[in-house]
Amino acid sequence: MASVCFYFQVHQPYRLRRYSVFDADAIYFDEYKNAEILRKVSNKCYLPANQVMLDLIRQHNGQFRISYSLTGVVMVQFEQYYPKVLDSFKALADTGCVEFLAETYYHSLSFLYSREEFTEQVNLQRSLIKKHFGQEPKVFRDTELIYNNDLAHLVSQLGFKGVICEGADHILLGRSPNFLYHAPRCTDTKLLLKNYRLSDDIAFRFGNRDWKEWPLTSEKFAGWVNQVNGNGYVVNLFMDYETLGEHQWADTGIFDFMRHVPEAILRYGTNDFKTPSQVVDTYPISGELDVPHMVSWADTERDLSAWLGNAMQSNALHELYKLEGQVKSCGDPQIISDWRKLQTSDHFYYMCTKYFADGDVHKYFNPYESPYDSYINFMNVLDNIRYRLRQASRNQSETITSGPGQKTKLSVAKRR
Repeated sequence: MASVCFYFQVHQPYRLRRYSVFDADAIYFDEYKNAEILRKVSNKCYLPANQVMLDLIRQHNGQFRISYSLTGVVMVQFEQYYPKVLDSFKALADTGCVEFLAETYYHSLSFLYSREEFTEQVNLQRSLIKKHFGQEPKVFRDTELIYNNDLAHLVSQLGFKGVICEGADHILLGRSPNFLYHAPRCTDTKLLLKNYRLSDDIAFRFGNRDWKEWPLTSEKFAGWVNQVNGNGYVVNLFMDYETLGEHQWADTGIFDFMRHVPEAILRYGTNDFKTPSQVVDTYPISGELDVPHMVSWADTERDLSAWLGNAMQSNALHELYKLEGQVKSCGDPQIISDWRKLQTSDHFYYMCTKYFADGDVHKYFNPYESPYDSYINFMNVLDNIRYRLRQASRNQSETITSGPGQKTKLSVAKRR
């Protein structure tokens, strides 16, 4: 038997407004644009896709199962701009056939720079999942499926029984992504590897009329999945949720494809659908997978070059995380919130300069004319964060103890 494990990533960043070096306003994010894009994607993807998934679960009496990873920032934006979408995810959760995964709240690269911040963000996102959907995530996926051996050890210590990873050829070395693995000296946490060929057939090639397999029908795809029987336990189909209706528009037939895929797969009688936790609980580990270097699901290289491929990105990330101690000691919740929103990986993706085969991907909802504009805009905002931290530090230093248990503020620093 081969189990199909669908996992969809749901995320939208807080995009920055145009912020010049002369700007002094502490409002950094373009609320109008963020609301506009969220509503647009919700109407094209999230709402119709959620309805399709709910119909499929009911149609197949719970045999169809799926999973989602929702960032904290997208859940908050749903609450702010379009509560109906959050309600539709809650309706899916109520079926008992949908699992919600853990990740960093701000869709950040914090694992690379601060394990303390990483852990805090994971716990924040876990709490939000519990609040909205009544689930305690048992399986973890890092931002953009960034992974190495160290990540497996850390998330194991955080209590996760599974972690999702890109099934890149250069880490599998000829082995199949359709089995479960474990990291060296970390047998308590199982690795679920993305079958990138079958996933990308849907996510990237589905609407491509030049693809030799176009049009991709549900029957053809189910046949490919069925070929895994006898050569693996699970077919992990991991992709952005925006695949349905946004990356692949409705007129490509993507929704009709999804409506018929479960029936076509189940028709063989030897296949089923499982959530990541069910996969972990059902199937044994087939071997050790040693990943000492970072891997991700981004671009053709499957590495970190989408966010750390040039000096601008490296500098912006270094300067951002260098402020962690000051930010957390300042005691200002708004500064902490702004600093964390700046950690969202999209800001650094917009700075990517490798526009070759992956150019169109890097332009998706990119508000900048060039990666250099993105870098300048980001650093202008970061400079204002530094200014606010200096002001907060002065305010704290001007507060002196005037007597036992009493504090007197000598002056209030003027706002910039």
